Amino acid sequence: MTANSLLPLYPERPDREGRDRLEILTALIGAPSFDPLFRETLVRIPQDHPVYQWGCVVGACERVRSGGTDLCSIHLQQWGNSRELGTTRAEFLTAAQPLSRAEFEREGPCLICPDRPASPRTDLRLCRRHYSSWKYYVAPRNAGVDFDQWVAEQEPCEGYGDCKVTVCPGLAESPLGLCCWHRHRYKHDRHPGGAALPPSWWQSYEQLGRPVPVSCTDENAFRTWCATVEPAPRPGQVNLRGLRPLLRAEIQYTLFAHTQQDRHGIWHLDWIQKLVNLARERDAGSLTDLDLDDFPRFHTSIVKKMLHYLRLVYFTPEQTRDAGFLETDQFGIRFPHRASHIDLTLISQRWLRDLLWDYTADLIRSPHRPRTAVPIDGIRRACTELSAFMEVDAPGGGHDPAALRVENMHRFIADQQHRERHGLPSLVMKGLYGKLSTVTPVTRADVFNGVRKLLRNALENGVAERLGLDREFIIAMPFAGGEPLRARRPFPDEVARALADEANLAQLAQTHDPDDQGMRDIWETIVVTGRRVNEVLKVRWNCIGRYGGLAMFWHDQTKVGNYDTAIRIPDRLYDTLATRQRKTLDRFTARHGRRPTSAERARLALFTSRVRNPDGSTALSYQWFHRRFREWITELDLGQLVPHQARHTLATNLLRAGATLTHIRRYLGQVSDRMAEHYVHLTSADLENVLQHVWVAGPGTAQPGELLAGETTPLTREQAQALAIDLARRSTPAEGGFCTFQPVVNGGACPWNLDCHNCDKFVLSGADLLYWRRKREQWRLLAEGAPDDATADYLHRYFEPTARAIDGLEKALAGLGLLDDALALDLRKPQDYFHRVWSTAFRAADLADAGDDEQPEYSDTCTADSDAPEQDIA
Repeated sequence: MTANSLLPLYPERPDREGRDRLEILTALIGAPSFDPLFRETLVRIPQDHPVYQWGCVVGACERVRSGGTDLCSIHLQQWGNSRELGTTRAEFLTAAQPLSRAEFEREGPCLICPDRPASPRTDLRLCRRHYSSWKYYVAPRNAGVDFDQWVAEQEPCEGYGDCKVTVCPGLAESPLGLCCWHRHRYKHDRHPGGAALPPSWWQSYEQLGRPVPVSCTDENAFRTWCATVEPAPRPGQVNLRGLRPLLRAEIQYTLFAHTQQDRHGIWHLDWIQKLVNLARERDAGSLTDLDLDDFPRFHTSIVKKMLHYLRLVYFTPEQTRDAGFLETDQFGIRFPHRASHIDLTLISQRWLRDLLWDYTADLIRSPHRPRTAVPIDGIRRACTELSAFMEVDAPGGGHDPAALRVENMHRFIADQQHRERHGLPSLVMKGLYGKLSTVTPVTRADVFNGVRKLLRNALENGVAERLGLDREFIIAMPFAGGEPLRARRPFPDEVARALADEANLAQLAQTHDPDDQGMRDIWETIVVTGRRVNEVLKVRWNCIGRYGGLAMFWHDQTKVGNYDTAIRIPDRLYDTLATRQRKTLDRFTARHGRRPTSAERARLALFTSRVRNPDGSTALSYQWFHRRFREWITELDLGQLVPHQARHTLATNLLRAGATLTHIRRYLGQVSDRMAEHYVHLTSADLENVLQHVWVAGPGTAQPGELLAGETTPLTREQAQALAIDLARRSTPAEGGFCTFQPVVNGGACPWNLDCHNCDKFVLSGADLLYWRRKREQWRLLAEGAPDDATADYLHRYFEPTARAIDGLEKALAGLGLLDDALALDLRKPQDYFHRVWSTAFRAADLADAGDDEQPEYSDTCTADSDAPEQDIA
């Protein structure tokens, strides 16, 4: 694979391509916003650079990273010993002591001779001549001599010039004309050309002031070696000498562009230098000239990323249309977990490819653009299938749209249906492992709908007429429909027990998450809280806290636009997430050698990804979680299950516990009661139980119609205690409602002769609304048929408390979103009044605590706490 296949040339002006691109890059590099660090031919990176870090991660350590790790050789050895003793990496880095720069890493000129390099064998920073003089003559004979004074008294020697190696910026250390590193490299390469100095050249020639002769058996071979040998590796330096101008500018620009990314991959400087050396060796004029098959894997990935940065500046959106691809970055959009590049070159017909490009660009620009790239991938697949079929079946390969007729579309439809029916592979689409994918009912429907949508859009905006595309060809594609929307089933009891079994959870953590990135913690959070998978995956580090002694879980419900929402969680889950917080901090410390600051903690994800995530702000992806969950379910042999079923399970359990649809909707973050019904799989019996938990005061009370249960306004302690008189006890069904008088509930005789409707212990429920509506109509008919106005007024006044109670019940049900359901439900029969004992809607202690702590927003979430016994929800 050549790099040119990833970065197409200008088709209309191939002779101007190189010059135009160099002019573009030169202008960008000279811009004020461009980091001057990357403008030089010798790019020198500081040790603490946020992207191209090359120093040891131990705080204040001056040494270079070793062996592809982020530790120097000494600290790497120490870390190996500490790890065997059970020390964590965070603990080791916290306790590690920094080291000063090693002697062999020190560079620079001699303190006395500015034109000669200092010897790398010592930290005295002296050239070989003055180092020998100090070590063998001055220091042994006069131990009291001051080194600084001696240096000041010495005369500088004339230098040997720059190193003869073309790309080397160093100083020559001898008359041979090579620096120290290239002198050793020349010896390693067996002295090409035979260049050599006479024996004892310093004593015989230089010490006496005589010129030193240099012998060479083949001067051309020596010069060739000097022109082709690679530069000496230097810490924090990228040597771009010897590169052609366009290639050098491309590398300079892409090095800077890489620093501007929110999520940047790791580019070690030695990898980049090796890439530069390989490009120089091949005499490449541009990155597009490189054959990536000859490159190591790391270098290939770097080149591909560099070409992406260059595509954004080499091509305008209109030019990408001609070249056959689309860059979403040029539209200011990047879909989650997707690259910016969308390749359209598999669509060979130019007219079809242009239609797809225009449609995709309009879709990305629209205010209602999709949240993910799934719609774009679907219509691209549809066009690719159609293109491959027309290439072998349509006249002229389908390149002339005016030649296409309705029978061509009919044959394409028949071919897709034939492949679906017999399980045959696609003509061109491939799966993850390069194998042609099988045509299924889902993929066939996606292809039909995608082609239909694209061609009908061209018909509506007039493009089809301009292309000469036959209208019958367009409308022949039928609507394939889609898969019916089926609600996920809750987990059966045996499956729920298996998914919560301690041994199975341990298997999930040990086998499918060996790096302990939080797979088990994520799953337990989903099960306990009923959150969507992405709502748990994307939580920040500070997602938990205690407020008034209550453990709360903060998250974003982005699907419904609820941000920074809190729910109650059990203490056990709180402790689990607190442990994960400590592990996340330790991972940050293990990577950076220090604890994160308060600002960094605010951006830190709780479940951090290990891919292109140096600051820890990127969370694990849904694909990462789902792949491991699917492998776990397969090993347990539980059938076809998905994580989202945990949400349906919790919703159903909340309903069984007495929660109303409004409570369930608010707790799960649903947009409507209809969606809540979709999750809880509501039956008539379930709805009746929900309505029976909505109580209002009966006509015999001081305030008929007052809401006594359900989602009430915030309560004070006095109000909660007043409600406790009626609600902190059992009840028994009565005609049109419930009796809360405890002697009667316990089986005793009614002291008021069963005059329920005039008793202040009688309450109306939501399930009795139709009964009371019929009562109201009966009284209205009696009043209308009264013989005189006085009798009619008496009947109205007598029924007024009951009417107020009915109005209050209707308002309460409307406020809870249950009025329509109550009017559609008429299941109360006289035989239902017997042999049923009803649980209370609220506990008095809970209501009193709610009024005291002023936490009304979370009172409806208490059933999610599996550790809190006897939690009731109205």
